[in-house]
Amino acid sequence: MTRLLVTGATGLIGQAALPLLIERDYEVHGVTSGRSPIPPVVAVKWHKVDLLDQGQTGDLLRNVRPKQLLHLAWTAAPGEWLASPLNVRWVEASLQLLREFAALGGARAVISGSCAEYDLFHGFCSEDITPLRPRNLYGVCKHALQSVASVASVELGLRLAWARIFSVYGPGEHPLRLVPSVIRSLLRAETASCAYGGHIRDYLHSIDVASALIHLLETDVEGPVNVGSGIPLSLRELVLTIGEHLGRPDLIEAEELTTATGQPPLIVADVRRLRETAGWLPSLTLDAGLEQTISWWREHD
Repeated sequence: MTRLLVTGATGLIGQAALPLLIERDYEVHGVTSGRSPIPPVVAVKWHKVDLLDQGQTGDLLRNVRPKQLLHLAWTAAPGEWLASPLNVRWVEASLQLLREFAALGGARAVISGSCAEYDLFHGFCSEDITPLRPRNLYGVCKHALQSVASVASVELGLRLAWARIFSVYGPGEHPLRLVPSVIRSLLRAETASCAYGGHIRDYLHSIDVASALIHLLETDVEGPVNVGSGIPLSLRELVLTIGEHLGRPDLIEAEELTTATGQPPLIVADVRRLRETAGWLPSLTLDAGLEQTISWWREHD
């Protein structure tokens, strides 16, 4: 049984990953800065640790001594994460985590990066072609960590894969984000709006994102790998599909035109490396993923 440390274990992707890891017979140690989930995920050993505190991180790794690492933790405060000064601290904390993980016998790590590392105005993002030119502090810090970690991992004897994640939706997502905000409005028979319906994005359900990261853990693939669907989807189409699933398309107000918001009109992942080199495919269609997410919100909202 492989001992695995999962940081950010109570986040959107972390929550989706834990049951999959238990099914695959990992010894899972979950890290949270707050409370463990209620009810807790069966068979996960929980550790309440502030990873921005070097002393706590060192104690955690000496106690657990994991062989593999799935590092998902990062600042995610709604409305603040893109420009939060904590982004810089997470670069420092993540590098310390990697160093101590390797020093105590860790061998394989997968770290969550972001499509925000790319120059997103190129639209179609490919690992080997698209320039890395982030336009906010979050993207700059993710890219900085990837640049340093890719070199340091060689010196540390680590096999490191860097997952550049695109748009994610699923159970437990922050209620103010697009998918849950539309679902919750329609469940209450309220109007749901989408101001920039012409923007095209790449959405993947959190279960599939988690599955892709676990798959990367179990392969020898190293370096950056895009994690997305590879399917262009307009925000207007997304919210109208939610409306159809809930039988309330009449409550959707979605602008068709992309207006000048300073946001790229198109952000889609080139997923050939994930599918052809890593050998992973998604399990959920958009319709199936939305149905599962809607069912969760019916129960929890």
